[in-house]
Amino acid sequence: MKIRAGFYIEYDCQNETPMLLVLKIHPSRERDLCTEQNLSFSRPISHRDYLDAYGNACSRILAPPGRTMISTEFEVSDSGLPEFLPEQSVQLPIQDLPDDVLVFLLGSRYCDTDRLADFAWKQFSATPLGWPRVKAILDFVHGHLAFDYDRADPMRTAHGGFMDRTGVCRDFAHLTITLCRCLNIPARYCTGYLGDIGVPKDPHPMDFSAWCEVYLGGRWWTVDARHNVPRIGRILMARGRDATDVALSTAFGPATLTHFEVVTEDVD
Repeated sequence: MKIRAGFYIEYDCQNETPMLLVLKIHPSRERDLCTEQNLSFSRPISHRDYLDAYGNACSRILAPPGRTMISTEFEVSDSGLPEFLPEQSVQLPIQDLPDDVLVFLLGSRYCDTDRLADFAWKQFSATPLGWPRVKAILDFVHGHLAFDYDRADPMRTAHGGFMDRTGVCRDFAHLTITLCRCLNIPARYCTGYLGDIGVPKDPHPMDFSAWCEVYLGGRWWTVDARHNVPRIGRILMARGRDATDVALSTAFGPATLTHFEVVTEDVD
């Protein structure tokens, strides 16, 4: 199947403002592109692309004063199949993990493992290692947090979401990641497109989505506590320790978001 995706995002800058953008799909999905994926700007702006430490495609720009619209639209091929679950995958001992995976066991800005470690061991230590333990965490987070766009808080950590019992997709991802790390299961944060393909239409405006990946059986697997069922058509944009590493934009100066629109739909 083919999926059409893209966005229209506008910023109003008071002054000439350097910006870091993470708005392209992940290099691992570039082979699936059916059309070119280029960033377009409403005013003449040069940009320089590079790959960050996590392999994400990033762009650097110098936004002029005033309003600038950034946009893209592209088509990508997809299997059209629901995601596989690692039901037979085992949890590797820490000493057998690859060096580059170890960082995803550590606490980070939004994944405050030190505040949830005691709860994690009390709640999940009796569950079998591997997928059964990850599934228990997913089920807990799915049932513990209530999804509410109006309760979004960019400062909320995993422990904050645990206490508030509410949030948006990033809160579901942060709490899942933190509980997994507390139990020595490597987990990392992901962001990208997830349209309403194969599921009822969400009445809320389309947005980018957040989920996570866990390391079991020697490879990374996609999991999503918000939906807690395999989905179709997920398009990865970036991965990192938490939302800090994959911010869609970082402005090094005053910049106000004035327009935000995301499009994700299957193409007949």
